Amino acid sequence: MLWLYNIGIQLYGLTVWLFSVFNTKASFFINGRKDIFQKIKKNIRSSDRAVWFHFASLGEFEQGRPVLEKLHVKFPGKKIVITFFSPSGYEVRKNYPLASGIFYLPLDTPSNAKKLIEAFNPEIAIFTKYEYWYHYFKVLNDKRIPLFIISGIFRADQVFFKWYGGLNRKILSFVNHFFVQNETSVQLLKTIGIERVSLSGDTRFDRVAENVLTQKKLDLVADFCGSSPVFIAGSTWREDERLIHGLAELHPDWKFIIAPHEVDQNHIKDIQTLFSEAITYSILKEAGMMIETKQSQTLIIDNIGMLSALYAYGTISYIGGGFGVGIHNTLEAAAFGIPVIFGPKYDKFQEAKDLIALGAAKSIDNQAALNEAFEAFKAHQKSAGKIAKKYVADKKGSTDQIISYLMPYLASSLPCQQAPQ
Repeated sequence: MLWLYNIGIQLYGLTVWLFSVFNTKASFFINGRKDIFQKIKKNIRSSDRAVWFHFASLGEFEQGRPVLEKLHVKFPGKKIVITFFSPSGYEVRKNYPLASGIFYLPLDTPSNAKKLIEAFNPEIAIFTKYEYWYHYFKVLNDKRIPLFIISGIFRADQVFFKWYGGLNRKILSFVNHFFVQNETSVQLLKTIGIERVSLSGDTRFDRVAENVLTQKKLDLVADFCGSSPVFIAGSTWREDERLIHGLAELHPDWKFIIAPHEVDQNHIKDIQTLFSEAITYSILKEAGMMIETKQSQTLIIDNIGMLSALYAYGTISYIGGGFGVGIHNTLEAAAFGIPVIFGPKYDKFQEAKDLIALGAAKSIDNQAALNEAFEAFKAHQKSAGKIAKKYVADKKGSTDQIISYLMPYLASSLPCQQAPQ
């Protein structure tokens, strides 16, 4: 099966290369990997023995960030290197100050894995939530470099637990320890003979709770909101935006803030076509208080990086993605004590299920359902918001558990040896 895996990697690379001619993300993916090993050599010395963090994308970075930052506090002299698979992570966080180097992860081939790990020569490697790469994991294992998965989550329908998933199970066998989000994941891993597992929860709870304590003030947003109740729609896609437009027409006394998942010019124009009176944040920022925001019901956030701070100004939130591959981050809103609404595809997200069960979230699949959910939360916003906030507060602590486990691997300045399991 390994030969099929290798062919699949090559085909993936070829497909992205073909799309890069007319697709911005694909272009970033290809261009960001050009001369990657020369870039690494200029910035990283293998003798430094850095700690390697890998993140699939921006969401996984925010998820693993509490562990990275606490590790930096505990071991300020240790260097950190970061890799991203997706442009949406790398392009936003390529200047993150705590890392000695931030790079795209080359495609998972035997030669790339060997060259990258020899260049980094990491003490340990930490991958967040998912991305299981055969060659990278094998080389780490061969070189006796400990590998950890944090905030992992597993489902019975994944290939690891199928009769034909032998290669995928082999990949998991290279991991030294799994820190997983729920008991289901613990039990599933045990069914395939993996016992090196800790139920630690999700580090995102630590991250979003910290975000509330260190929230950024957004004066222009506050001025736009005024004294009106505010509906914050985060990480939206076109289907989400059409439904939100229908809701906005019914509630002219509310302010609506839309922070789309994609902020390319065409998408922003599509939103402006829907919300003809809307203003964009870039225009608001350029003109400052000279714009009379009271005449606009809708503010479009046409940049990346503001969303987590926006929820501080919200009354009810909507999280996009539920009509596509799956919803985005609900916890950022919940941490600020805001009830959450999202589309129908949320089954892969334990926190979404929990918030629904507690009465702090609702899933919708059409305009009427959105309108109904809105009315329900408008009537019980404070009580639902308190439940959401408490849910986040009660789930904190994953980061400290993970750091405590990692301490023996990092406490010595000597070359890292395999710690006992």
